[in-house]
Amino acid sequence: MKEHVLVVEDDPHIRVGLVELLKSESYRVTECGNGAEVLHVVARVKPDLVLLDIMLPGTSGYDLCRELRQAAPRLPVIFLSAKGQEIDKVVGLKLGADDYVTKPFAVQELLARIEVVLRRSRPAASADALPEEIAFGPVRIETRALRGVNGRRRFDLTPRELRVLWVLIREAENAVDRNQLLNEVWGQEYFGTTRTLDQVIAKLRRKVEPDPKEPRYVLTVHGVGYRFQKEGR
Repeated sequence: MKEHVLVVEDDPHIRVGLVELLKSESYRVTECGNGAEVLHVVARVKPDLVLLDIMLPGTSGYDLCRELRQAAPRLPVIFLSAKGQEIDKVVGLKLGADDYVTKPFAVQELLARIEVVLRRSRPAASADALPEEIAFGPVRIETRALRGVNGRRRFDLTPRELRVLWVLIREAENAVDRNQLLNEVWGQEYFGTTRTLDQVIAKLRRKVEPDPKEPRYVLTVHGVGYRFQKEGR
């Protein structure tokens, strides 16, 4: 399951559409149609990102963004607004929003912007967290030497292959989103596609799996990313 998104939108038709779209992409979603409740909802559900309409009844999105920046400085906020003038975007970004999307918006563009903002918000994993040895099944890896054995077969790893494997092992049995892997291994400023990650996974499987075509340890979670299976399946 991907991150948790709070949708703040007073128009019920747009709100329902956004909720269905995000759920179809495996995001967890909480919806809110009243600006006055946003801070309470944020404190209760602790979302990873807020999609925030500007033209809300009562408290405006601008005011809410200002309050959110005080209550949760690191919480990513993306404005959604029919106000598409340059000055509106400038005001929104200066208030601390991470992005500004104008209605009507293209679905794929919105999803891409959400992915980029979430990727930037995730802390990169520290290289110091790697253990000296990683072991599972017949595989033994010396992390400092970037080399390992799979039974009697020896292999070398690239630093990125090792980091991808370690993030999956660290989150063993849990599905790890592709964007989380990109952020932790490639860094927050990486703007490439997930195809690069898929290629690294394919190379990794050739080294650590008994049969790369039928993986036992590095498994694909369709629509989400990958999962490390401790004992193999």
